[in-house]
Amino acid sequence: MSIFICPVCGKKLELSGNSYVCEKGHSFDRARSGYVNLLLSKHMGKTVHGDNKLMVQARRDFLNKGYYSPLCDALCDAVSDNLSGSVVIDAGCGEGYYTSAIIDRLKNDNIMAEICGIDISKTAVEYSSKRIKTAELAVASVFHIPVADSSCDMLVTLFAPYCGEEFQRVLRKDGIMIMAIPSADHLWELKKAIYDTPYKNEVKPYELEGFELISKKRVTYEMHLDCQEDINALFSMTPYYYRTGREQQERLSQIHQLTTKADFELLIYRNI
Repeated sequence: MSIFICPVCGKKLELSGNSYVCEKGHSFDRARSGYVNLLLSKHMGKTVHGDNKLMVQARRDFLNKGYYSPLCDALCDAVSDNLSGSVVIDAGCGEGYYTSAIIDRLKNDNIMAEICGIDISKTAVEYSSKRIKTAELAVASVFHIPVADSSCDMLVTLFAPYCGEEFQRVLRKDGIMIMAIPSADHLWELKKAIYDTPYKNEVKPYELEGFELISKKRVTYEMHLDCQEDINALFSMTPYYYRTGREQQERLSQIHQLTTKADFELLIYRNI
C-alpha cells in the first residue's frame, strides 16, 4: 500500500505494475525512474510549476559540494532526535539532497521509517528519484499534499512555501514539523557584492497558528567559494537570480572568489 492517496477522489493508491491505482479506477503512471505525477491541472496555478532545470541543476551541483552540510547535519540531528513514529514526508523535497541525507541518517541510527517526498517541480522530482530508491516520490503541490489526514508523524519543509492548514491536516496530533528558513544575514556578502542597496532577510515571528514551537536553532557559518562556477551555482539556485538586471549579472560574472555567510533558522514545532 502506498502512502499516497488519489488526488481526484482521496482514496488510497496501490502500485499495480507501473501504475498507481485507486479503488475507483483512477490511474497514474509511474515514471521509469520511480516517481509518480499526482499534480492535477487545477492545482498548478498560472505560473511556472516550481524550480526550472537551471535552478535544480545549480542547487544539485552546489549542495553536492557540501556548502550547506552544516545545515544538513543539524536537520538530520533534529529528525533523528524528534521522530516518534515511522512516516516522514519532505514537503518540497527538491532534487533530494536533504531527503537522501535523512534516509541515510535514520538507517545509521537504526530507526525504521517510511520516507516520502513531494515537490511541484517535475524536474526536481525526476532528479530526486534518480538519487533515491528507497522513498516514495511524487510531483505534487504542498498546498494539496496527496496523503491522508493524520497520516504523517513528521513533516520537513526546507525553504518551501508554507501552508499551515495543509501541514496540520497531514500531521497526526502531536506530530512534528521541522522547518528551515533563511535568517537575517544569509548570503549578505554576496548581496553586497551585487546590489547597490542590499537588504537583509526579514525573519517573521516564530509563532504559527496550530503549532507549538518546541525548539529553535540558528545555524551560522562562513562559506568560502573559490571559483566562479560555484558562485554562479549559488546565485542561480536563489530567487535573486530572477530579480536582477544585466548590470547585476555583469557584477556577478566578475566575482571569482567569495566568502559569504550562511545563516539559517532551524525550527521545530509540534502539531497541536
